[in-house]
Amino acid sequence: MTESPAFLRVHIATDHAGMALSAHLLRHLSEKGYDVIDHGPREYDALDDYPSFCINAALAVAADQEAGIHALGVVLGGSGNGEQIAANKVRGVRAALAWNHSTATLARQHNDANVVAIGGRQHSVEEATELIEAFLQEPFSNDERHMRRIGKIATYETTGEVIG
Repeated sequence: MTESPAFLRVHIATDHAGMALSAHLLRHLSEKGYDVIDHGPREYDALDDYPSFCINAALAVAADQEAGIHALGVVLGGSGNGEQIAANKVRGVRAALAWNHSTATLARQHNDANVVAIGGRQHSVEEATELIEAFLQEPFSNDERHMRRIGKIATYETTGEVIG
């Protein structure tokens, strides 16, 4: 079963290293029927800093989800690592770095990840697009063991308590 693009908002952010991929995704995903929101940057700057762009996209995903709007996020950079780290600093965000089809789908199935990070310098535009589409289309399994594990992470995030 796949998610319906008509009911999914996608927040996208990048830095200079992912601008070409971001521009492609903004067009491609919009054409597929997703409600796509660009969190920047708007102009190429080789010295830009990804954290603000990625944090803003993650904040938007968290706010939308809290408001009951079905939303996911995509953060892009050279490797995707820093972008994933920045997005994961936002309460309620579970960002996963995807580097193949399996990691993209398992992030949704097992972790209910709501943001995917992709390294724009690690994949062709076609490969990255396939990973992002796989992530966006894959539903969370709602399996009890996965819900329990995500609950433990959320408890730590909100209370600082580690549950065994």
